[in-house]
Amino acid sequence: MSFFNSRYHRQIILPEIGTSGQDKLTASKVLIIGAGGLGCPVLQYLTAAGVGTIGIIDFDVVEISNLHRQVLYGESAVGKNKAQAAKTRLTDLNPTIAIHAYPEKLTTKNALSLFSAYDIIVDGTDNFSTRYLVNDACVITCKPLVYAAIFKYQGQVSVFNYQNGPTYRCLFPEPPKAGSVPSCAEIGVLGVLPGIIGSMQANEVLKIILGLGTVLNGTLLMYDSQTTQSSTFSISRVASEISKVLDQAKDFETIDYDLFCGIKKISEITAKDAFLIKNAQFIDVREAHEQPKIESLDSANIPLDKLGQELSTIDKEKEIIIFCQSGIRSKKAVEIFLKHGFVNVSHVKGGAVALYEIIPDLTDYRNL
Repeated sequence: MSFFNSRYHRQIILPEIGTSGQDKLTASKVLIIGAGGLGCPVLQYLTAAGVGTIGIIDFDVVEISNLHRQVLYGESAVGKNKAQAAKTRLTDLNPTIAIHAYPEKLTTKNALSLFSAYDIIVDGTDNFSTRYLVNDACVITCKPLVYAAIFKYQGQVSVFNYQNGPTYRCLFPEPPKAGSVPSCAEIGVLGVLPGIIGSMQANEVLKIILGLGTVLNGTLLMYDSQTTQSSTFSISRVASEISKVLDQAKDFETIDYDLFCGIKKISEITAKDAFLIKNAQFIDVREAHEQPKIESLDSANIPLDKLGQELSTIDKEKEIIIFCQSGIRSKKAVEIFLKHGFVNVSHVKGGAVALYEIIPDLTDYRNL
């Protein structure tokens, strides 16, 4: 028996796998996003199973508080980057495969090129902004996404964007209100839970590669570690949600997912404080016919629906103050600016009405 067959003998003798199945594993490339609680068991089992190329992206470092659930690491790894520490341990587990460590943060700038180099993407993240980023990048690059999440004693697993199936946005079209769902660091988690759920993720990856069983496509599996009970729920494909992602594909690198998830707040400023800013650019996003006019204010009038076409005419180095009639459209305008790389952007609370109310004092404010 060859060394290859000896290592994977227990898998190869399964009639559904055989040497042809092992060859499929060897030829496969899987990228794991996050080498934490979920990522650790996924990485261990895919490495042991002989998946030929494994990518690990994580910018975080190992902390002592991780060790009760992230059993891939020991105390010698504390303080080291997780992707690099994981590669060291996994190479010892199976030196016959290729393991690539990316000790960096996943962003809109690197996601598409990174995903394009792999066959399957595994989401081991723990925050909503990255989950939406990962989902959208998978939709754009046409990659299946093996998803999981954990909370205290419960976990969930599904496979998205697989064989024209539903995506993460089909299940969760909008993120929860920022701060409404506490993280594991805030509320805790049973140490064995990510091991169970992460192993389920690894199982889905192997099923996809080998064509085994029924993949959790269009199905959300829920598991409760306190009762050892599980249940499943059907997920429907929502074409409009997928279309939204594809329609914005050309702007993917400029999307601010922290803003979308409410983690980053839109900066709001009072009319009085707006006038105190020296050399600010005031932009009126109302239609030309709207009143009151503010003739004494040096502002550019760019209606909201034309704003995207005029961004190149605006100085990124100056602070930008946006106003509309009452403050609703100006918030949307701020989002457009932020998505296109502008940083110092605020909108006026109360809009043009609030600005007009203090016009008699305009000169005094400008001279402060």
